[in-house]
Amino acid sequence: MPWFEGTTAIDCDLQAVEASLADFATHLVGVVRSMPGISEAELLEQGEDSVTIRTNEGVMRRRNIECSVGDDEIILRSDEVYEAGKITVRSHFDDAYTASSSGGVQFRSVVSDVQANGMLGFLYRRFGSRNMGKALLSSQKMYLESTQR
Repeated sequence: MPWFEGTTAIDCDLQAVEASLADFATHLVGVVRSMPGISEAELLEQGEDSVTIRTNEGVMRRRNIECSVGDDEIILRSDEVYEAGKITVRSHFDDAYTASSSGGVQFRSVVSDVQANGMLGFLYRRFGSRNMGKALLSSQKMYLESTQR
């Protein structure tokens, strides 16, 4: 069962998403910078299938990044470890960008396998999915639409 699952419409075409994801590190830094509460996001390391970013809240590591591009859909999968203060959150992301028949792109994000330590982790797992999910959707939308201007 997913911890979070949601969709949003993005006003850009699939080719723009593909171009943005071609440099996944830059894409992810831009998306993270668009999240509420994040005032800094700096790329620390980029590997073939990994990215490490430092934010004003902590360090985010995305690993096992897989991107598959089809004619009308792009699928992006990754595992994340986010260390922020006393809490470490581990999760898996399945993101899909699908060309919409009415124009634009439908973005769908599924976050699963969420693990977080301690009492803060318990509270995050139990109550954080709605707010964090909305932030993930809106930051993807904000970043991709801003690259179209």
